[in-house]
Amino acid sequence: MAETEAAPSKSFAEKQAERMARLKNLHTQRNEARVSNHREVVAEDERKKLPANWESRKKQAEWLTDDLAARDVAESRGLDYNRVKLLNVSAAEADRIDKLKAKKKNADPGFSDYEAQTARQYNRLVKNLPPRDLVKYEEQKEKYGEAFYGGPNVILQGMHKDTPAAIDNMVKDLEGQIAKRKKFSRRRTHNDDADIDYINEKNARFNKKLERFYGEHTVEIKQNLERGTAI
Repeated sequence: MAETEAAPSKSFAEKQAERMARLKNLHTQRNEARVSNHREVVAEDERKKLPANWESRKKQAEWLTDDLAARDVAESRGLDYNRVKLLNVSAAEADRIDKLKAKKKNADPGFSDYEAQTARQYNRLVKNLPPRDLVKYEEQKEKYGEAFYGGPNVILQGMHKDTPAAIDNMVKDLEGQIAKRKKFSRRRTHNDDADIDYINEKNARFNKKLERFYGEHTVEIKQNLERGTAI
């Protein structure tokens, strides 16, 4: 059997070239890892700056966008969107929705303080006046960042441009508020023959409260003062 020839040993130049190639590869991998780590740190910092309910708000915005798009498609075809939407709802899902509506019915605890009342009114107004173009709404939020919500040091001039439809919705809502307020606020009729024991309307209301709570206990004192026999 013939002896196998030994493989020729690599030259110094070839070994140096291989080492340089491995070194270059390691250097490239290190730079890629550094860029990736920096990108992850920036993304993590942005996630921390987002509100706590950002994910749910994002899903709700996406659902509203899809719902508005489907509504426009149904209206363009001359279909009733509410009936079309019900065709895709199963019996179990419909039962779950009915239970949620029944649970949320009469959920208003009533007046507790002025802060809670203001918050309820704000949520009601926001719910009644949703943004029509949610895609543009999200684009503006991403473009302006924290300045989108305004603040003491933010100049909002030229940032938002209200559409005629948005102005009409605001006017309609304000007219509804005025009409609703008129039902609960009426001017009391003035009795010209009543005794005048006040100096202004505020004092008149205060005197009525005193009369309501302490009138029966001060009848004799008032009569004595009118007759001039009070001590």
